[in-house]
Amino acid sequence: MSTPVPAAVSSSIGEARPIAGFHPNLWGHHFLKSSFDFQTIDTTTQEQYDALKQEVRRMITSAVDEISHKLHLIDAVQRLGVAYQFEKEIEDELQKLANDLGSDSDNLYTVSLRFRLLRQQRVKISCDVFEKFKDDEGKFKASMINNVRGMLSLYEAAHLAVHGEVILDEAIVFTTTHLKSMISRVISNNLAEQIQHALRLPLRKALPRLEARYYLNMYSRDDLHDETLLKFAKLDFNLLQAAHQKELSDMTRWWKDLDIPTKLPYARDRMVEVYFWTLVGVYCEPKYTFGRILVSKIICLISLIDDTFDAYGTFEELTLFTEAVKRWDTNVTDTLPACMKFIYNKLLGVYNEAEEELAKQGRSYGIPYAKQTMQEVILMYFTEAKWLKEGYVPSVEEYKSVALRSIAVLPVVTASFLDMGDIATKEVFEWVLKVPKIITASENICRLLDDVASHKFEQKRGHIPSAVECYMKQHVVSEEEAEKALWLEIANGWKDLNYEELLNLIAMPLPLLGPVLNLARMSEFIYEDGVDRYTNSYKMKDQVALVLKDPVTF
Repeated sequence: MSTPVPAAVSSSIGEARPIAGFHPNLWGHHFLKSSFDFQTIDTTTQEQYDALKQEVRRMITSAVDEISHKLHLIDAVQRLGVAYQFEKEIEDELQKLANDLGSDSDNLYTVSLRFRLLRQQRVKISCDVFEKFKDDEGKFKASMINNVRGMLSLYEAAHLAVHGEVILDEAIVFTTTHLKSMISRVISNNLAEQIQHALRLPLRKALPRLEARYYLNMYSRDDLHDETLLKFAKLDFNLLQAAHQKELSDMTRWWKDLDIPTKLPYARDRMVEVYFWTLVGVYCEPKYTFGRILVSKIICLISLIDDTFDAYGTFEELTLFTEAVKRWDTNVTDTLPACMKFIYNKLLGVYNEAEEELAKQGRSYGIPYAKQTMQEVILMYFTEAKWLKEGYVPSVEEYKSVALRSIAVLPVVTASFLDMGDIATKEVFEWVLKVPKIITASENICRLLDDVASHKFEQKRGHIPSAVECYMKQHVVSEEEAEKALWLEIANGWKDLNYEELLNLIAMPLPLLGPVLNLARMSEFIYEDGVDRYTNSYKMKDQVALVLKDPVTF
């Protein structure tokens, strides 16, 4: 449990510290013990798993009479979280379906699902396929309204829109309006639940691992579900969850040794939430164990440093800390306060340990880039500290030049690449440092969602102006008008991200862009309903339990 701290304390030099009074750790050492080992799965379970996997592979690759059946199967495989087991098979099948819609060319459900699955796979497909569903007046046909599955499918497809795809913008408005009115009228409780779930957060913005946990329940109640696929997905989820618990056990041991409640009582004690963030908001596949542990440690340190800047350090202390970070040398800590010396040494230690491990594999070339992005974030924190000290309110453009970096997408993405093998070449790290448009789009989404959700709480305790305050001052508008404008920017950020990931022909391999996309998705989750779930972590305790604590029942 974290040590309680007062709402404000003074430093030894008389400067008030902006203590936030964050609530304590909710999990204690719950995840400390884990005995899981992939090598010790009992023979019966392994044989069952292998047999089910082989049968699902056969189902994916076998010929079907109805294209809609194949599309429905692939969609279920992806939503249940097991597509990582069949990437090549799914890619091959979708390529076959790219130019063949067969007898389903007028079926709203099938056309929409095909559009979404192909665009997700970077297969070129035009939004003109939806023109056939409009009437002579250019409006969507009224006959579609009672087609619940079709409307849901169109709603999900439309969220893959890029700039200029007006018909998809219209589809979102049309489907959202009518799906809301359907909830109380649909006969199937399962379908009503699916509608509510989708309206809360469309698939494009949802976290795949968390979505898989939800969908396991919904799919089991679907009349069209396949029992073999369901059994395999449940078994895969539980085996992967056990492996994740082992990683979390290692993280808990590391965090326990740091003794944050004693060393840094002012900071958020959120290690379990950080690991959850990495797992669902970066990558969850079993091959990325090293990367998940590393990224989790880095996000933990970012959180501690962020709280040191926002909720503890005096300007003089922060100046010393920033100068030390610029030098990146363990011999320059003598002038630092004890808490900052502690963080600084842990920061350098995490990167040094990663470099030693990667050097054994001949892949340590990415470490300098990872360090550089972390240094840049801390420099941006310091710029924000100067703004606060001076009472300065920048223009929105100047604010973004700093705040998009300080949201810390870059160091997380760069660190995630360190465990992505041969596709993460030196050229890829060079590409990241140039801050391509897809990174900027993700940063924009993350920053603006953070600001809209958190600015009222932060302004109460003395904090730099957020994008909301900057926009209000620059454009002389109300808070409500500023927030409305920023929500539009967030929507445009998603269109930018969609284009850069799915339609940009010179984009990086999809696996490399996964963490960039998932971090934007994580922000949608963290700041859903206008509440910061990370700071107020009791708001995400149920989701953490679903993914990391409670196995799926058979």
